[in-house]
Amino acid sequence: MEGREQKTEPEFARFLRYALSSTSELEYHLIAAHDIGVINSHNYVSLLTQVKKVRMMLFGLLKRLDASKARTEQPKIFPPQ
Repeated sequence: MEGREQKTEPEFARFLRYALSSTSELEYHLIAAHDIGVINSHNYVSLLTQVKKVRMMLFGLLKRLDASKARTEQPKIFPPQ
């Protein structure tokens, strides 16, 4: 994946968001292809299922990156002296 070559997690997350946008675009293309009869229902359902699985994986990875970022950005609380 092109984005994995990025040096920081925020840069990588940006590419993951691009990939998420691409899954939505692909879903719309599949809907259009099915509606005009270019692909049959069996292929449509199969491809759409795969797109949704990829989208869930991308969301999961983004969520993990966000959680990692939140852990590293939490302020340090020191006990009173």
